[in-house]
Amino acid sequence: MKNSALIKGTAAIAVGAALLLGGGGTLASWNASDTQTPGTVIAGDLNVAAAAGVWKDRTGATVNISTYKVVPGDKLTYTQVLNVTLTGNKMAANITTSGTGAADGFTSGNVVVTGPALTIGSTAVGNPLTSSQTVTATITFEFLSSTTGRTDVGATYNFGNVAFNLNQITQTGLS
Repeated sequence: MKNSALIKGTAAIAVGAALLLGGGGTLASWNASDTQTPGTVIAGDLNVAAAAGVWKDRTGATVNISTYKVVPGDKLTYTQVLNVTLTGNKMAANITTSGTGAADGFTSGNVVVTGPALTIGSTAVGNPLTSSQTVTATITFEFLSSTTGRTDVGATYNFGNVAFNLNQITQTGLS
């Protein structure tokens, strides 16, 4: 009988433990949570808006590029005002040009195209730009005076697609 009572007691304890552990009881484990408001991430902006550009000759006289005929030693300057928008922490961008390559005709050794040169007011600035501002961009086309004989007579150089491009660059601390 002693064994029977011992077995019954052990069985009762096992059933009680099973009920407590198996969901029929209240074996507690602590949990806690809290929420915060971390805020909102907002994207910046990068944009460029160009005013009408102007071509001038070496003397500063405005020229109509579609009818102007260059001669060796001639230098033309294209100037355009750019409204640059750069909004964002660590935002930086370079202004570059496209459409300044020879379309056909001119011997590459007889022509030099440079730029863009950037100014704000009368102060020269360089790339990269790091804030919104109005910038004047200038490129120059020079038909070198060292051109000899009849080289490049009647040749063309197409500036019909000149564009100033604003390209974001990676600042230190970004990857």
